[in-house]
Amino acid sequence: MSVLRRILDRMVGDGTPAGFTGTLDADEGVIVWAEVRTGGHLVATTLGLWVPTDDGPRRVGWHLISKVTWGDDELVVIEADETGQAGDAVLLTDRPPKRYGLVNPGKLPQAVHQRVTGSIRSRHHRDLPGGGAWFVQRKVPGRDGIVLQVRADQGTDLDAVRAVATEVAAKIREARS
Repeated sequence: MSVLRRILDRMVGDGTPAGFTGTLDADEGVIVWAEVRTGGHLVATTLGLWVPTDDGPRRVGWHLISKVTWGDDELVVIEADETGQAGDAVLLTDRPPKRYGLVNPGKLPQAVHQRVTGSIRSRHHRDLPGGGAWFVQRKVPGRDGIVLQVRADQGTDLDAVRAVATEVAAKIREARS
């Protein structure tokens, strides 16, 4: 974040909406925000999407949003949890979709879509025993380099996913060397 931006933030605030209780990182800037009909705000920043929870706002990194859709004044977000490692690959499991009805969405849906898709460098679906898996290379905000994420389809043999993910991650590492 630029020095000028930090000075302006101190003078006029950090760009978050009134009543927002989350704590932004020092290098985290607000892009846009919108009020959620059921309370709280969605706040898109350079590092992720802040979502309202019963315990207060929580940031979801752009690299952990599997899918986002917009329609009927609702933003539907599918967040993923990091559930393991397979070599250098990170294994992900999707959470159930979460719906956020927005009062005045403005540019928030577009900004969220751009950040999520902008973090993806490549993606490929591979058939595996019992189903398949998505292999996605993503840029993680605030970190150098690309991370390989692997998200198995429901019913896929997880041992097969781990074996293939380990192999793919090793090939990627070898190609970068």
